[in-house]
Amino acid sequence: MAKQDRAIRTRQTILEAAAVVFDERGYDAATINEILARAEVTKGALYFHFPSKEDLALAVIDAQAEATSALLDLPGGCRMQRLVDLGMVFAHQLLVDPVLRGSVRLTMEHGSAALLHRSGPFTGWIELHTRLLAEGKERGEVLPDVVPAEVAELIVGAFGGINALSQSVSDRADLERRAIVLYEHLMPSIAVPAVLARLDMAPGRGARALALATLEPVSA
Repeated sequence: MAKQDRAIRTRQTILEAAAVVFDERGYDAATINEILARAEVTKGALYFHFPSKEDLALAVIDAQAEATSALLDLPGGCRMQRLVDLGMVFAHQLLVDPVLRGSVRLTMEHGSAALLHRSGPFTGWIELHTRLLAEGKERGEVLPDVVPAEVAELIVGAFGGINALSQSVSDRADLERRAIVLYEHLMPSIAVPAVLARLDMAPGRGARALALATLEPVSA
């Protein structure tokens, strides 16, 4: 059991080191030697868990799918609040989670990274947004002319754009503000007025929602 725990910790250490290097350098410029130096592990340990740099990159990309699954546990019954919280929590996590940052860099990057299978995170986000919008529509939270699949793609695409812009101009220091502005403009075209008036899109919402997710059961 101790050996298994050590192997799990070693794998996570390598994954986090690789994510930092990928985020800082990009896929093409990143080297195994840089990842080894940051992780402080042997080459044998790295290749035991990840046979190649590509396998490492794919594991880092998969971190977004894990983050998406975790967001299913966000509290509250209001589907449109959960919809907003998806972006607000993700914006918060990008500031504190190096693996997620590396995953996003690889997902958005061109060059050799384009050869990696990168559509998974986008597909996962779109499916989750579509589900919440459809459920919200059934519950009377969403305006009748909203088409869930179309609006889901719009939100995910727009968030990807503000994330890229924020990373370029402020190293994501202003990402939360940009996310708030995005939702302030989008949600009036999505949510019915009574629901819109109750939505929490204030600064710090991402951290608050994430904290609540660890304390409260998910409402049906």
